[in-house]
Amino acid sequence: CVCLCGFFSEPCSWYSCRWYNTPNLPTKDRLRPRARLHSVINAINVNHEFDLLDVWFHELGDMMDVFIICESNFTASGKPHPLKFQEMLLNGTYDYIKHKILYVFLDHFPSGRGQDGWIADDYLRTFLTHNGLERIPNVQDDNVFIIDDADEIPARDGVLFLKLFDGWTKPFTFHMRKSLYGFFWKQPSSLEVVLGYTVGMLRSIYDTDGIKLRRQEYYIMPNFRQYENRTGHILVQWSLGSPLHFAGWHCSWCFRPEGIYYKLISAQNGDFPRWGDYEEKRDLNYIRGLIRTGGWFDGTVQEYPPADPKEHMYAPKYLMSNMARYHYLL
Repeated sequence: CVCLCGFFSEPCSWYSCRWYNTPNLPTKDRLRPRARLHSVINAINVNHEFDLLDVWFHELGDMMDVFIICESNFTASGKPHPLKFQEMLLNGTYDYIKHKILYVFLDHFPSGRGQDGWIADDYLRTFLTHNGLERIPNVQDDNVFIIDDADEIPARDGVLFLKLFDGWTKPFTFHMRKSLYGFFWKQPSSLEVVLGYTVGMLRSIYDTDGIKLRRQEYYIMPNFRQYENRTGHILVQWSLGSPLHFAGWHCSWCFRPEGIYYKLISAQNGDFPRWGDYEEKRDLNYIRGLIRTGGWFDGTVQEYPPADPKEHMYAPKYLMSNMARYHYLL
């Protein structure tokens, strides 16, 4: 037999994003195909990234067993926020994937988080994980748990690798192709995003708190060694993909001009400079100029050419097959 293009190894099930990084996996000799696929739970906070979320659902809907989607009636800065995703969920927009969606509603914005925006940012992931996971029946310790933002889209073949195999270490990261405003402005190198682990590790080491994963502090957590000794698992962070072979996409500020405006005024009070505080930066014509030139709010302009849509991993396949609808991203 000859492996399909992009697949490698004896069982032909190592996709290129994993194959090219195999030397960095300390347990590569332990990898074994499973008799039954791992179940994968995907947790996402959503504000107004509805087009990217639609791409998520079409690109990865058959890879994920449950989507936990958290929405709040407050922005990250503490201002009132309409429950647009809930509205779309009820009006039939997501009927094609609704059976896999667990909706989590965050109805409060605790005091103090308006002054320190990073607390607010952290709290969203903590609430999402605690509230969502406890509502899913029969969750097993070997289920895969992925927590990310709507603008971080892992490659479906990377997720398939996690479903097919046992023996990989955890937590795992994805090397993602970095883009700004749309997939046409490709940024140098890749963004290595820590995305997941097993539910057993989430419960035993992270106390079912998703933000602790993003901090990459697993090796100093109190139950780290106990869990490693009890399960026999080697807990070493490893990556799918590499800076040259991407395993997903991170599309930052990828909205129409009106969406970028809303992100500016919704941003949490902690990631400074907070460009939404400057009236001239909120002007839609100014924002259109940034998208057109690849510039940034501080006045700098990218010094690299627009990406070629024909290049490998330019954008998710679902986007590329719906060019007319998503032209502003492509």
